[in-house]
Amino acid sequence: MKLNHYPYLLICLFSLIQSCSVSEKKSDEALIYITSLDEKSLIEERKILSKTIDSALIDEVISVTDSITYQTMDGFGYTLTGGSAMHIHKMSDTARAELLNELFATSELGVSYLRLSIGASDLDAAPFSYNDLPKGETDETLEHFSLAQDTVHLVPVLKEILSINPDIKILGSPWSPPVWMKDNGDTRGGSLLPEYYHAYAAYFVKYIKAMQAYGITIDAVTIQNEPLHPGNNPSLLMKASEQAEFIKNHLGPLFKSEGVETKIIIYDHNADRPDYPIEILNDPEAAPYIDGSAFHLYGGNINALEKVHDEHPDKNLYFTEQWVGAPGDFAKELSWHTKNLIIGAPRNWSKTVLEWNLAADKNQDPHTDRGGCDRCLGAVTISGDTVQREPAYYIIGQASKFVKPGSVRIASTMTDEIPNVAYKTPDGEIVVILQNTTEKDKEIQVEINEANLLVKLDSGDIGTLVF
Repeated sequence: MKLNHYPYLLICLFSLIQSCSVSEKKSDEALIYITSLDEKSLIEERKILSKTIDSALIDEVISVTDSITYQTMDGFGYTLTGGSAMHIHKMSDTARAELLNELFATSELGVSYLRLSIGASDLDAAPFSYNDLPKGETDETLEHFSLAQDTVHLVPVLKEILSINPDIKILGSPWSPPVWMKDNGDTRGGSLLPEYYHAYAAYFVKYIKAMQAYGITIDAVTIQNEPLHPGNNPSLLMKASEQAEFIKNHLGPLFKSEGVETKIIIYDHNADRPDYPIEILNDPEAAPYIDGSAFHLYGGNINALEKVHDEHPDKNLYFTEQWVGAPGDFAKELSWHTKNLIIGAPRNWSKTVLEWNLAADKNQDPHTDRGGCDRCLGAVTISGDTVQREPAYYIIGQASKFVKPGSVRIASTMTDEIPNVAYKTPDGEIVVILQNTTEKDKEIQVEINEANLLVKLDSGDIGTLVF
């Protein structure tokens, strides 16, 4: 070897050592993002290092085991109600673009899942369907089906969102069929007449294909929002036996014959009635068409989701709605929703966590009469081009910003005082969401593979650890 090659070799050796040093340093570093109940920290980034820890200083030990895996996450997000879309669409082009980028860009809040109402929800100004007719008329061939009302605000906003995040998943949920299909001829309550089961199945297909024509893919549908709550406007009473009948003899076969790949999700109501989805999934003719079950938590306990999983482990679970009541107690809402939904729902096998409406104005408008929600606080409150970020913004953001779609839930030790949930992301990062539910500040040792991370959470703090 010639002597003049030695400087080159020394440079290469130095570069290799430096690269190893940087890599080692990077592997020993972690970031934690803190939101405090007093709002002084709002997803605030802090650095922490892996180090030897004096066990006498530790209040809790959380061990994370990435070799034990559970469900793959679809995402975190909100319902883009008709009212939400209206408020966002009426903003100036610049302000709307800034808000949507902040919410949906993967480098920002990273909202990755949206729920829509099929027709009106109670957070539209008035109830409507895509096939409204004069009283006494019917349209079994759906000749008069029209998505026109959604094209005013909803479709334009969705297209902007998709331009920012084309991979976002979208779920559609109906609040009511067209009134001519119902036994009471009213948008509120009543039941779907059996003679219109097939027409209503075709209505779902028409909706999915009409949205697809606008470049909007409906990844999944639920059969009925809150099927045991017929007092909302719009709404529908649908018993488990009726939902099973509709799926196995009408919607499922029609989806198959029409080549519709949209997932079918059942129930979409409170965790106090896990027997409802279990009854449908126990039906051997209905079950093959069903992807999973969806839940809210206005009644029951989040642990009920695991009961459904245990009975039917081959079916997925989704958490699809929880409201924040205006004016919004930040500390109370952040604490309850984080413990029960952001941590509790995934630990009980849910692939999604969705808060209720994305946006409202300062009066929580619009909403329907005769039962529409007049206290549903949006994740953001919009007044012209001014945006105020509300509790649900941070509840979802504490997860959506870091737990990307395709992340897999992994094992982590649960404690009474520090509830937590852990994931491995598609990029190979470990993300752990922790909550200090006590009235004391806590020093927590988080063990991840060979690393020991000392996390300090003040009383009430939520922390998302990224390693």
